Amino acid sequence: MKLTLAIAVGVVMLTGGMFVASAEQDKSQWDGVYTEAQAKRGEPLYQQYCSSWHGADMAGGEMAPGLTGGEFASNWNDLTLGQLFERIRTSMPQNNPGSLSRQQDADILAFILYKSSAKPGASELPTQTEMLNMIKYVGMKPEGK
Repeated sequence: MKLTLAIAVGVVMLTGGMFVASAEQDKSQWDGVYTEAQAKRGEPLYQQYCSSWHGADMAGGEMAPGLTGGEFASNWNDLTLGQLFERIRTSMPQNNPGSLSRQQDADILAFILYKSSAKPGASELPTQTEMLNMIKYVGMKPEGK
């Protein structure tokens, strides 16, 4: 009886955990996943470390792609914010990759989302890749968001 109960509790806990992960995976940048204050912190960081490569308007430069618009949305569609965060974290800025803190990288990502018309919310983007992997990048804004 105790073994059966323990197995049943384990199954419920496992199923519950799967449900939470599934519900979180449905979250996208259109669900208010960063704060306005975080995006504001990201703006001067972007201007200092990124704009010379990606352009002050994020339209791209000679050596780096744009960070807004259709091409960017198409390239990142159905990937996760964790994947985008890791790209920023490990390869940017181009002249000194990996030199920014995880918080600075998250703030820059929040600014990129802000400039892509994703509305801010009540919680900041996390700095943990695992958490960001639960947020999908959806290129086209879903109706009603």
